[in-house]
Amino acid sequence: MSKIVKIAMQIYTLTDARNKHGEVFDKAATEPVLLTKQSRPSHVIISAESYQKLINRLEELENMVFGQAAEVALSQSKMIGTDAFTSALEHLANGEA
Repeated sequence: MSKIVKIAMQIYTLTDARNKHGEVFDKAATEPVLLTKQSRPSHVIISAESYQKLINRLEELENMVFGQAAEVALSQSKMIGTDAFTSALEHLANGEA
């Protein structure tokens, strides 16, 4: 099976899930449940709360990556500072070279 099975979770075939859906959903309320089709991973069922936690964590990690990328871009930037930029604009506005 694939890497997904390395996380300890209950495994059901799709047929078992249809026949034992109450049991499957009860189990999914407390831990992820892996469904298989022809002995291969097909779906994972998790509670809505677990799903929301995953989404929240993903957003946190994305924000961290974007923040780090912004810091790197800023540290490598060739842009002049705000004061110098404002002064250059004032000189241009006054017709000074």
